[in-house]
Amino acid sequence: MSEHLSPEAIRVLGVLIEKELATPEYYPMTLNSLTNGCNQKSNRDPVVAYEESEVRYAIEELEKHRLIGHVSGAGSRAEKFRHAVAEKLGLGREERAALAVLLLRGPQTIGEVKSRSGRMADFDSLDATADVLRALRDREDPLVVQLPLQPGKKEARIMHLMGGEIDLEALEEQAAAEASRPVATSSLSEEITDMKSRLAALEDAFERFRAQFE
Repeated sequence: MSEHLSPEAIRVLGVLIEKELATPEYYPMTLNSLTNGCNQKSNRDPVVAYEESEVRYAIEELEKHRLIGHVSGAGSRAEKFRHAVAEKLGLGREERAALAVLLLRGPQTIGEVKSRSGRMADFDSLDATADVLRALRDREDPLVVQLPLQPGKKEARIMHLMGGEIDLEALEEQAAAEASRPVATSSLSEEITDMKSRLAALEDAFERFRAQFE
């Protein structure tokens, strides 16, 4: 992939694609809702705690690669953002959904991509999911790559290439650490972060509603 993005830009791009497909009523996104989307505790790996300034820098980075755009709604005072992946990379809904899963969750098996696409896209089968991932891999400028099969694993994982060259040794160390890590339980802080994300989405919806009467 020719676009070598920072982890922050990758997370921002993944959130924009996810919201466009899963909750279009809350898309495009304000800086506040985008920050909360990046910092969600659920459906994110790794979990991060970005400041709005970090998200703003990521937006500027994506602008340089022409992967993001600004939206000015009628009567809306809040600046909003949308991704430009469909236009620049020519990706359909299923391809965007699969890519979003990889951007937000890291390397995944074909089955995980299918099950974690959620409301973004409806994959009929594992074969259909594999076909979409194969299309992303076989492009002239590949967007994903299949990683070597890890010892003890039955299925290889797929990883996006938006961040540039892959450090396989670091990935193996990360996988080993995750295998030995106890399963995390829900915490109050996780619930608060999710509530903030929902509140930001409601604020966006209210802003749209109010703009109709201004």
